[in-house]
This record gives sequence, C-alpha cells and structure tokens, in this order.
Amino acid sequence: MTDTHYPPIDPVALTSDLVRCPSVTPEEGGALELLQELLGAAGFICMRVDRGGVSNLFARWGEKGAARTFGFNGHTDVVPVGDEAAWSHPPFGAVIEDGYLYGRGSTDMKSGVAAFAAAAVDFVRETPPDGAVILTITGDEEGDAFDGTVALLDWMDAQGEAMDVCLVGEPTSPNEMGEAIKIGRRGSMTAWITVTGKQGHAAYPHLANNPMSPLARLMDIYASHSLDEGTDHFDASTLAVVSLRTDNTATNVIPAKGHATVNIRFNDSHSGASISEWLRTEAAAVAKVFGVEIEMEIKISGESFLTPPGPLSEMVSAAVQAETNRVPELSTSGGTSDARFVKDHCPVVECGLVGKRMHAVDERVEIAQVHQLKTIYGRILRSYFG
Repeated sequence: MTDTHYPPIDPVALTSDLVRCPSVTPEEGGALELLQELLGAAGFICMRVDRGGVSNLFARWGEKGAARTFGFNGHTDVVPVGDEAAWSHPPFGAVIEDGYLYGRGSTDMKSGVAAFAAAAVDFVRETPPDGAVILTITGDEEGDAFDGTVALLDWMDAQGEAMDVCLVGEPTSPNEMGEAIKIGRRGSMTAWITVTGKQGHAAYPHLANNPMSPLARLMDIYASHSLDEGTDHFDASTLAVVSLRTDNTATNVIPAKGHATVNIRFNDSHSGASISEWLRTEAAAVAKVFGVEIEMEIKISGESFLTPPGPLSEMVSAAVQAETNRVPELSTSGGTSDARFVKDHCPVVECGLVGKRMHAVDERVEIAQVHQLKTIYGRILRSYFG
C-alpha cells in the first residue's frame, strides 16, 4: 500500500469535463489533453499518437513488457449534435438534472472512458499492481476509423507495446445496467451498385434498355436470399437494401443509369471476401440476362469476430454480476466497434453502460450508472491482477 492518500476520482465530474469538450469527429476538443493531464499526474506514461489529422492517446502505468498487462480501449470523439434547437440543454453543457447528465457523448462513450480512467487511477494509487495498465483512447471511432485505434495499434506494434487482454468500454446493455457484455461483433460491409443501360423515350421501350428492371431484379435476388440461419454465438446474417434510385427526373424518359446500395451484417460463417464474391456473381448473371453493365464498389468495414467464452468473459461477467445482481448475456449483437481492430492484437470483450440514448437528441447518462460502471471496472482490475 502507498503512504500518500489521494481522494478517489469522481467519474461523473470527469465525464462532465469531457462532455464540455466539443470533440465532434475528428476534432480533439481538449478531451485527450484533459485525460493526459489526469493520467500523467497519476504516473502513467502518456504519448500522443496522432495520424492523418486524428488525435489519439496512449497511456501506460507500469513497465513495458510487464508479465501481465490489462488494456482498455475507448473514444472521446462524438457524432454531430444535429438540430441544437431540439435539445433541452446545450449539447456540450454537461447539465445535471433529475439524476441525469446531459450532453453529446455522455453515453457514447465519454462516461465509459471517465469510469475506466477513474478506476485505473484509483487502482494504481491504492494498490500498485504487479503488471501494467494501458489505455488507448482515440478521436476517430465515430468516423472512418482509419487513423484511430488502428494507428494506436500500429504504433504499439512498432514500439513493442502490447496488451494481454483488452476491455472496450462501449455501451453494451440495451435497457438495464448489466444486461449484456459483448464477446464479438458481426462483420459489416456496404456495396454500391450502378447499372448502365440505354436511355430512350418511355413510349418506345424497345429502343432503350431500362437499367431499372435488372436493378430491381438484382435487389430482389439479394433481399430474398437467406445468407444463413445463425451460428452458435451469432444471429442470422442480414442484408438490407438501403437505397434504390435513378438521377432521372423526367416521367417520359427511360434513364441510362440506376443505382442501389445494400448493407450487410454478417456472422462468423462468412467473410467479407466470400460475400463480395456472391454479390458479384449474382450481379454478373443479371447483367448477362438483361444485356446491361453492372459496376460494384464494396467497402468492408469490419470482419466478424468472436472471443470464445473463457477466463476473460468469465472475469468481466463476475464483476458485472457482483455490482448489478444480473448475469449478463454474452452478446454479439449491434453494430461495429473498435473491438474489431483490437481482436487482432489480443483477446477483447466489451462492457459498458446502457446504450439506448446514444447519438440521440438530449443524449444523457444516468449518474448512478456512471458510478456503478467505475466500480465494475475497479473490480475487474483487482480480479485480473489478483
């Protein structure tokens, strides 16, 4: 035990300070500077790992290459506020009212970052562990994410820094604290399709080649196809047609081009490459039947992944259960997170707050839950370091 007494870090006050930082992607807004000051004062070695106009922070307490290293990953960037006039309180005002802290990023995920930073500082001051604690905090999770957590992991690899396990602090419970932790995520990809036919007069369709017919046929093939029926830890993969349009505004003209967009969330029975091959094969068959040209651009945002249930998920689940009296579901639902990058570095799980208000107007977090999350994170650290 250390002789110096430090007051515990208040995670709600820290969340408030972070919310007041207008860190809309990719603006740093002062959030990482605030965290660097706090962590540096507690003995963490801090490094800014900025890349491509994106701000990132690496912080380590303990020796590089320690026998045991616990990692945390989170982000301080937030989505735009939208119509500010629709908010009850200023989006970056961090107003506290009726047990809630209001502000953009209060749920996703400045409260999660604050809860872990507070728990980590208290932990290393009170009971310096035999090992190391690393925080990787990015300002690019809500954006393209090319220069956020990826940049941090690239830098860590070059510097010989490593986490043995990692906790991502994204909101994980749908409605009640402790309902779920995430042990994996579905893959995500988007395809943009353009069909080129031949423009002509709508009264003489035989003189044209309408691209909308093959486009509609292709979208029906995609949407009607069952990719799978789910796997042991994942629901069935899904494909959604999210856009179907032509630039033509005239009612008596058959357009030359038609456009569509599909978004796919896929489980661990597929890869981005295998689904891409299926999309292109179906498109080629339709193009041949209708005598049109079909072009396709595909972006794979992340592959599906799973951290199999085991010691890490059991440790996190036990901490959640101890503080909430709930046995959390081991979930793989939801969208993507930066865990999709961390999983190539070390085993990773996600554990955080209730997420139903994230990205919304009047985004807010229940103050009691921020304190509760800090306690959960502190319990996880004590359990990991034994």
